[in-house]
Amino acid sequence: MAGTTWDIPSGATVKVSIIDSTMRLSNMPTTMLFDNAVEDFDHLDRIPTWCLLVESASGRKAVFDLGAPTDFDTYAPVYNKLMNEAGLRSGFKVEKDVAQVLQDHGVAPADVSSIIWRSEGLPVSVHSSHQHLDHIGNPNTFPKSTEIVVGQGFTKAYCPGYPTNPDSPVCETYFADRTLREINFEPGPAANPKIGGFRAHDFFGDGSFYLLDTPGHTTGHLSALARTTHGDIEDTFILMGGDVCHHGGELRPSPYQSLPDPLTASHYPVPAGLNITGCPGAALFGALQTSRGRRARDEPFVDPSKQLQEDYAASGRSIREAQVPDAMDNVFFVFAHDATLLGVVDVFPKGANEWRDKGWADTARWTFLKDFAPAAAKFGEEK
Repeated sequence: MAGTTWDIPSGATVKVSIIDSTMRLSNMPTTMLFDNAVEDFDHLDRIPTWCLLVESASGRKAVFDLGAPTDFDTYAPVYNKLMNEAGLRSGFKVEKDVAQVLQDHGVAPADVSSIIWRSEGLPVSVHSSHQHLDHIGNPNTFPKSTEIVVGQGFTKAYCPGYPTNPDSPVCETYFADRTLREINFEPGPAANPKIGGFRAHDFFGDGSFYLLDTPGHTTGHLSALARTTHGDIEDTFILMGGDVCHHGGELRPSPYQSLPDPLTASHYPVPAGLNITGCPGAALFGALQTSRGRRARDEPFVDPSKQLQEDYAASGRSIREAQVPDAMDNVFFVFAHDATLLGVVDVFPKGANEWRDKGWADTARWTFLKDFAPAAAKFGEEK
């Protein structure tokens, strides 16, 4: 991982907390997520949506992502129609709205100045069989004083909402008497530097928290970069990746971080019931890669599904750019549906700024390999 770097302007720090939105999505076929799903990795269960509370030094609070709502009837009718047709309702389990999670731990919804809809939770098309239902939440659980922040191109693509536009996936009630702020990433303003390969916007104006333009998955898809600590040698950051990817196998390995060698059970847990001697090592996983037409040590295991991306080429570029910070020792990459973080990270009301000292990134980085261990073990037996 040494040798990769981003040129990040100096600035203040923010307090970051990882919110368990309480959403769990089960029985998600991997063929819906990946165009080249790995054999014997058929579905994902207990997929979470991680949201994040970001608090500036001045006291401003922003929530990045709202997860799914407890009441799906708050969605626009087109969403409910599609959920029923696709049979998605039974797979979603949501215990609490994010606003309630915050309130349960002493943060009143009125204390939140901004909701950042980082991927808008919108479908690629209203006729798509897969919907991005798990990110817009219910903004009306927050008072009208809380603004909604969206990525560039949102208003042109999705406004007006329902019912003025009966086919819109968002409701006008979300925005009524509320500020809807679209981020302009055009270069020029001092608040809009370029960080790595991404256009950025200095959200709080003190260099502590940048929204990143990460297009591809949806119109106006946003990621974010939060400075969590200052250091004598380097600062640390949390990269909030949103839906840039849905599984670690879309990111890793990469040209910036190869499969560890040796690769042992200390890197990932072997799935229960898998009849193998020891653990499939890096050589075996590499051989599995080669058998699937992938480069053994520096190409991700899977590619994102084209049906999930509004702009597939742009999505691929965003993943490739994100691989750089993902390989940096001072950046912790938290994407929205990373199930490997369950049981590893501290969740709100606890903070996440000390992620490096607690070893979260090192613990979780290769855990996704457990999903591919059955295929690797079978491949080894056949060899």
